[in-house]
Amino acid sequence: MAEGVSLTGNIPARGGRHYGLDWLRIAAFAILILYHIGMVFAPWDWVIKTNHSYPELIAPMSAVTPWRLALLFAVSGYASWHLLSKMRDAAAFAGSRSKRLLIPLAFGMAVLVPVEMWIRVAEVGYPHGYWRFWLHDYWRLGEFYGRTFPSWEHLWFVAYLWTYTMILAAVLAYRTDRGAAWVAGAIDWLTHGWRVLWVPMLLLAVAKVGLLFVVEEEHGLLRDWGGHAQFVPMFVAGFLLAGAPQLWPALRRVWKVALALSVVTGAVVVAVETLYPGEAIPPHWVMAGERAAQVAMGWTMTVALFTLADRYWNRDHRWRRTLAEAVFPFYLIHQPAIVAITWLSLPLKLNAWVEFGMLLAGTGAVCAVFYLIGREIGWLRPLIGLGPRVRRDVPVASPQPA
Repeated sequence: MAEGVSLTGNIPARGGRHYGLDWLRIAAFAILILYHIGMVFAPWDWVIKTNHSYPELIAPMSAVTPWRLALLFAVSGYASWHLLSKMRDAAAFAGSRSKRLLIPLAFGMAVLVPVEMWIRVAEVGYPHGYWRFWLHDYWRLGEFYGRTFPSWEHLWFVAYLWTYTMILAAVLAYRTDRGAAWVAGAIDWLTHGWRVLWVPMLLLAVAKVGLLFVVEEEHGLLRDWGGHAQFVPMFVAGFLLAGAPQLWPALRRVWKVALALSVVTGAVVVAVETLYPGEAIPPHWVMAGERAAQVAMGWTMTVALFTLADRYWNRDHRWRRTLAEAVFPFYLIHQPAIVAITWLSLPLKLNAWVEFGMLLAGTGAVCAVFYLIGREIGWLRPLIGLGPRVRRDVPVASPQPA
């Protein structure tokens, strides 16, 4: 499939590399890392907790929660269109994405996740050291010291993304002219008025609330139907935005309203999380309203940020290519680094600000070393989500593995 050819019939593709979306992707993963450092101090359950807990973090982190993952899947969908446009067909695209996602996922589950899982079981009484755990106990199936094995921990995002990509590739492989015409017609319909804003927002809210009291809210590729109801549409939306340029004027027309709505819906989420902290369960009508506000904020904030990236950030910089390449390796290693540094610092009983500074600097250093070493060693590059090394004098688009 040649670049510039539409996947939706006669819609012309949005050509050229979009630097603004590169910067948005870099920023989204940076926010994710900061969010996970914040989870160490927030009064919510997480992998590991510090000696300090700050309810003051509930409001700012609740304001980020509804859109951070929605944005990541939308950006990944956008990148997927550009990757597909360089492939021969959907099968080649599926094969390429499988290598770039499944190899790092397997590497992460074999080498990185065990660090987290050992610390988790050690905290509840596991008596042996790491190597004994990795050699004998990590590879078990089922429950062990209160944890379920195997586990992909934070790498669930990679598993979800690969699954969505394979479904997309299958749909594209068997698409028909009639189906493509229907998609093109739906896109054209969305460009009128404010439909691009309120129609996806309404559909996402209906899906989320409709599933709320039917299925449990839990992670798991075959169980997280509430998550899939939001993440799949966001992934598809990003994919279509890359291939349907007529949607962008519609986004520019509504982005200020989208930003205002994201503030309003975010205020609803923050209010509920503040009034019902921790394990407190709000009334059903409050819970339903908050879930609707969450997905509405996810869509409206994504619309606003995509538009801002398109208008103001679509310019290159000498660091962009390196940062874009580093994003996926940073993602792979950041959570094991946060967990390990926190666990090692607990006996020191440090001041909260000192601990935060150490976590921020230590996680950044581990991520940087992991990437800088991995990118220089040919056989390590695919393990950390990087493609084959190219000569510096050859102009190429920087990789977008996620």
